[in-house]
Amino acid sequence: MSSGYRPLVFAHRGGADALPEHTLGAYLRALEEGADGLECDIRLTRDGHLVCVHDSKLDRTSNGRGRVSSKTLAELDALNFGSWHPGYPADAELPDLSRLLTLERLLDAVRSYGRPVRLLIETKHPSRYGAEVERRLIRMLRHFGLADPKPDDDVQITVMSFAALALRRVRAQAPSLPTVYLMELVPPGAGRGRLPFGARTAGPGVELIRARPALLPAIKAAGHRVYVWTVNESEDLDLVLEHRVDGVITDRPRFVLDRLGRL
Repeated sequence: MSSGYRPLVFAHRGGADALPEHTLGAYLRALEEGADGLECDIRLTRDGHLVCVHDSKLDRTSNGRGRVSSKTLAELDALNFGSWHPGYPADAELPDLSRLLTLERLLDAVRSYGRPVRLLIETKHPSRYGAEVERRLIRMLRHFGLADPKPDDDVQITVMSFAALALRRVRAQAPSLPTVYLMELVPPGAGRGRLPFGARTAGPGVELIRARPALLPAIKAAGHRVYVWTVNESEDLDLVLEHRVDGVITDRPRFVLDRLGRL
């Protein structure tokens, strides 16, 4: 790795390899390990709260059933979101590793952490609530003073989505908020470096980079930044470093940081 180059390291869902994903304990551990930033997914509950959950259904990451969007915050807060994880401690009385995490609690935590933190927030679609997800998000960011980023802010927010229309809604409501266009496939124009609705950062999956080796050079030639997900293995890290990507999103932030420290 050439001198002076070092990508940002983001803990995917809090660094989901070591601890239960989207729990406050996972996010705090990632920061303690030295991650530059965190990545979270948000969904809207039936009563209008933004919660950090990846799947539309509860089955995989909790002891509940049904859709997140059909539950109230109180119903979700009664569930255990940590006991499914193979590394979960025997002591079940650990709220930071088992309690549902709201976006509000996560923002409170990063604001009070004591050092600069970058937070990538992915709005999940399709959603029965459609544009309301972005409206609620921007409203909350305004409440925290984070919707109009300033260079000296300790917390820097970037909004991500696979849904181009979600990025348009963010741009319309908070024009200065950075956005990332996430990609599993190459949409029209992206192969020539074009990103939709003012996005200045591309977010391709590492498998897409392997399948389409010309994609990253085209995006970078167009002047865009690149954050790649989900980089967990040595060969994938070598690949993205070779392309000099701007950000690495990983379930294993400690592993990535250790590798970068040795290069």
